[in-house]
Amino acid sequence: MSFGLYAMGFAIVIAGLIYGAALMHVPGQWIAVGAIVMLGVGILTGVKATRQKDPPA
Repeated sequence: MSFGLYAMGFAIVIAGLIYGAALMHVPGQWIAVGAIVMLGVGILTGVKATRQKDPPA
């Protein structure tokens, strides 16, 4: 559940950055590249932040 909330928040941040870049007339291919990179960073940090510790064996 917390990963879903984290992902939803990060998606809102990405959408805001895309909107801002579009207002600044950044070319579409660079907006797409930035969004893909930010999506990858969001997944990595979301998994890192919400991952459960492995129980000791």
